[in-house]
Amino acid sequence: MTSKNATDTHTRAVNLRVREDVRVLIDRAAKAHGKTRSDFMIDASRRAAEDALLDQTLVRVDPDSYKHYLAVLDQPPNSEGFERLMNAPKPWQP
Repeated sequence: MTSKNATDTHTRAVNLRVREDVRVLIDRAAKAHGKTRSDFMIDASRRAAEDALLDQTLVRVDPDSYKHYLAVLDQPPNSEGFERLMNAPKPWQP
């Protein structure tokens, strides 16, 4: 019986069916990054999987820290930096 670990270098096939327009788009993006279609899809899928799992991260804090966190969120912004940000020219406005 073989054990599986994070350093396992064996690969397995994954078959996907995609519309032609999606395949063309993926191929164009892969070429723009100097990658094969497979390498591009694997990298994009891995990043999406990591993001999905990181979005599920639960942070536990003690009750006092949580109350402090909520109090900070409830305070209106009032710093000089915030004022500068709100008064800065907007790129979408002429």
